[in-house]
Amino acid sequence: MRNDYPGYWQDAWRRFSSNRAGLFALWTLAFIGLLALFGPLFSPYGYSDIHLQLHDTPPSAKFWFGSDELGRDLFTRIWWGARISLFIGISAALIDMVLGVLWGAAAGLAGGKTEEAMMRICDILHAIPYLLVVILLTVIRGSGIGTILIAMTCTGWINMARIVRGQILQIKEMDYVVAARLSGASQLRIAARHLIPNTIGPIIASVTLTVPTAIFTEAFLSFIGLGVQAPAASWGVMVNDGLSAMRYYPWRIFFPSAMLTLTMLSFNLLGNALRDALDPRLRR
Repeated sequence: MRNDYPGYWQDAWRRFSSNRAGLFALWTLAFIGLLALFGPLFSPYGYSDIHLQLHDTPPSAKFWFGSDELGRDLFTRIWWGARISLFIGISAALIDMVLGVLWGAAAGLAGGKTEEAMMRICDILHAIPYLLVVILLTVIRGSGIGTILIAMTCTGWINMARIVRGQILQIKEMDYVVAARLSGASQLRIAARHLIPNTIGPIIASVTLTVPTAIFTEAFLSFIGLGVQAPAASWGVMVNDGLSAMRYYPWRIFFPSAMLTLTMLSFNLLGNALRDALDPRLRR
């Protein structure tokens, strides 16, 4: 007898494709990603090229997004900044995913006092002030992308660990997992074959929602001088540079702020759409 009921991933794609906000976010992020890769190739200027005689030029055919106080092309700098922001956001989210999945799965499988001790460690790490970690790492390692990633991932994986642990605690009591355990399967095999694959939906949604948080954190740290340093073209650095000139040269703060806002909004919309699409409770 033919079964016409769609599978999990087919049903998830159907629900996602019917979400206009999610599709808009997906195409917007694809467009931003392509411009981050190839946008600087359309400009004859490098991100650090200085043209003092052309400083603070408004948007024109020469400088599509205008120039800054040193005559640097904002179009090129914005897409270089997109590379930095997307790299940090995606890298931090992936590191958080790996650490969180391993820790959360181990805690959920162990149970008892071991699980309790592991989750109390998470609570202690989560209570450490984030800016304190950043300042200490900046003093020890200096500013830069590496310092930002380490600071983000010191405690950023905790939310993922809690999500995975909660899913594991629910799934490991299901009949097929109990059957696998009774048949002699090891804990590692049960986790790899049954538990983690069935938590992939919440994991994907959580990773997508982690990226905008990491992008904003990088921009904030760069804005206050604890992140990427000039002359590197970070959106946070560019917003900081344009803040003092906002009244007379508004394009200097408008374009990096608009790109930062659009990217964060798109990731949040995509994350919400994926969360709804991958939730098995919403299957029809």
